This record gives sequence, structure tokens and C-alpha cells, in this order.
Amino acid sequence: MSDVIVANNLTLAYQNGEDIIKDATFSIQRGDFVFITGLSGSGKSTLLKSIYGNLKPKNGSLKVGGLDMSNIFKPQLQQLRTNLGIVFQDYKLINEWTVEENVVLPLMIAGYSKEIQATQARRLLHHVKLSGKESKYPLELSGGEQQRVGVARALSKNPLMILADEPTGNLDEYSSNVIWDLMENACDQLKTTIVVVTHKIPNIFNIPYRHFMIENKAIYEVH
Repeated sequence: MSDVIVANNLTLAYQNGEDIIKDATFSIQRGDFVFITGLSGSGKSTLLKSIYGNLKPKNGSLKVGGLDMSNIFKPQLQQLRTNLGIVFQDYKLINEWTVEENVVLPLMIAGYSKEIQATQARRLLHHVKLSGKESKYPLELSGGEQQRVGVARALSKNPLMILADEPTGNLDEYSSNVIWDLMENACDQLKTTIVVVTHKIPNIFNIPYRHFMIENKAIYEVH
């Protein structure tokens, strides 16, 4: 198993602000399913931003996919992001595009053929229990259905890693279960590394996982 995220004495802060995470050291391996918990404002989303390259380390080091996030160049960052799937709490769907178009957006950007796009959209929408809704628009769907589209989009390019920020925070139980099942399968079968920020780890989880907690600016693993 190879490390995909390695932090050594990592300190994160916004410009001219106080430290949000201080001297954190941890590693996440290929195929790990990781939950990150902590109180509101503890730095969970800040940590995800640093992994995604939206916030550079203040001190210490952070390597993602072998790349030093303190000294990463724009082409390297763009390449890294093509191997990441991102799931946002507020969906971030394009309301003027159909469900199918939203799902295949990463494939469009990467230049995949229409045939591959359509095949992948059908497969993923089947997995998220939205078959037959390819031509609908996001605002015609419930919140839970929109988030399931967001998860399908994150998985559309079979990424090496998925970062998810409170992916089931506002969802009904059915949609939450569909999303957890899909992420479990991606981790278990495709060895996708999954990092999830959440207030609450689901009661029923069917594969082994790791649990990191952020508290008083420190990150530690709960065993």
C-alpha cells in the first residue's frame, strides 16, 4: 500500500489569521476510507482545502500523490485534480445542464468521447438509483437526488481519491444510505482512497475505516 497523503508537522492558517491546525503528522494510504470528525470550526474543511490545493501549508509539509503542496506549480495542481473527485455539501451542480451532463462534466473536460460519457452516465445513475432521470435538470430533483448526482459526478472518471465535505449532512436516510454504499463499493472494489469530513460517522458501515479527529488544532487517529 502506498501513501497518497503525507503530512509532517503541518500547520494551516488563513492569511494573517491564527493557526487552525498546528503540527499535524499523519498519513493516508491508497484504498483507505477515512472519516474526519471534529466540532464546527475545528478545521475539517480547511484540511480538505489544503489537500485539494486551495490552501498552502503555513509550516511543515503536505504531500498529496507525491507532490509537495507548498511548492506545487499550476500544471501539476491541475493534473492532480484530474485524479480527484470532489463532493460538496451544497452540490455545486450546473442548473442549466441536464443530470447526465452534470455527471459527465469531468469526462467532457478530459475529452472523452460521447459514447464513453453516455455509458458512464448510465452506469453511475443506475448505481445512485436515478435511472430514467438523465434528461431532468437539477432543480427538478430533491436535495437528496441532487447530492447523489454530485457523488456520481465525483466518481465519473474513476478517480484515485474522493474528498467529500459533509456529503450526507442534510439528506434523508435513503439518499444517505445510497451515497455511503456507493463510496464503500468504490473504496472496496476500485481501491479509491476516500476522505470524508462529517459530524457523524454512519451507524452501519460495511468496510474497515479509519477515523481522524480534529481537536484543539491537533489531528489524531481514533483507534
